[in-house]
Amino acid sequence: MAARFALVMLATMAMVYAAQAGDPELTTDFFAPMGTNKADLNGDYFTSMVFRGEPAVPEGAKIGVKRITSDSFPVLTGLGVSSAQIKYLPGGINPPHTHPRGTELLIVQKGILTVGLVDTTNKFYTKELQAGDVFVFPRGLVHYQINLSHKPVIAYVGFSSSNPGTVSLPATLFGSGIPDNVHMAAFRVNQHVVDKLQAPFKM
Repeated sequence: MAARFALVMLATMAMVYAAQAGDPELTTDFFAPMGTNKADLNGDYFTSMVFRGEPAVPEGAKIGVKRITSDSFPVLTGLGVSSAQIKYLPGGINPPHTHPRGTELLIVQKGILTVGLVDTTNKFYTKELQAGDVFVFPRGLVHYQINLSHKPVIAYVGFSSSNPGTVSLPATLFGSGIPDNVHMAAFRVNQHVVDKLQAPFKM
């Protein structure tokens, strides 16, 4: 337990000092919802218990996520930090995606996790991470994580934004309604290929 909380603290504290915080500067000590009397607040307001226990993995999926952002934990608003806990079953993947408003710092707590990153020159970086290893995904760059091992993996991430946002490339490209002729021209494929790529994202 102590090691797990130490990892979370490392992630969140590193993000406090990140150079590229994506949130507006606060002009008060901390954010409180409109109508809140700060004199009535206590330690509960600054506490989240979301990371107690491992994330549940939905039936049929291979990855589970618990998030702490300003949406669910308002005190983070304007502080430039948020966090998540991720569980990857064998074969589980967090598909290629970006975070438009925050840099991500990932720490592996348990298991072996393979990560990949592509920069704006189209250079690809990859690394197999073990427990205790840390990997940084700069803000806005495409990246992924995948569990290629035979055992579950637990990782924590910290972000340099209280709400970094996530743009999943597969879902954005093939589940958002982009016209088929655009896909056929961009990827130089026929209608049959486009239909197959869109199929997993149709209800």
